[in-house]
Amino acid sequence: MLRCAPGGKAGICPDALAAGCPRACLLWQTANVSSDSRPDLHMLNVVVRDMAASLDFYRRLGIAVPASGDAAGAHVQLKMPGGFSLELDTAESARLWHAGWRTDPVSATVVLGFMLPARQDVDDRYAELTSAGYRGRQPPFDAFWGARYAIVADPDGNDVGLMSPVEESRRTWPPRQSPAP
Repeated sequence: MLRCAPGGKAGICPDALAAGCPRACLLWQTANVSSDSRPDLHMLNVVVRDMAASLDFYRRLGIAVPASGDAAGAHVQLKMPGGFSLELDTAESARLWHAGWRTDPVSATVVLGFMLPARQDVDDRYAELTSAGYRGRQPPFDAFWGARYAIVADPDGNDVGLMSPVEESRRTWPPRQSPAP
């Protein structure tokens, strides 16, 4: 006999939803990450067709957007009050840092960005994920903005960026394209 968990949650019997338990609800689970270097979701990169139109939209939404003269570039960072960053990139910018996007631009318009504590953590996490069968979209490389960076696709094909903290001494200019996967 299937019974609902106390409070109507399907925690005791995961099949309660399928069995039609009238009080069953979804049980959310979180992963137990055993690493000392837990990823921190800190940015969302969006590849935009028209930077000016995108900035106008986010300005009207109420986001603090740089003055129009400052935002003419191929990449604009919009910092949120809580520290999260919405980063807008043109195709020109995305070509520099995302080898998977260069190969198939339609496949990636959003990258979820996770900060890892150290440069080596980017390589280690990328190796762990790709050896587990997840598709590497951008192998780890020393990015021109001073961080170690890589991209892996999640099970649904969403791009997930892995980035170390930026080190000013590692910045390079002019930017070079990232290595191909």
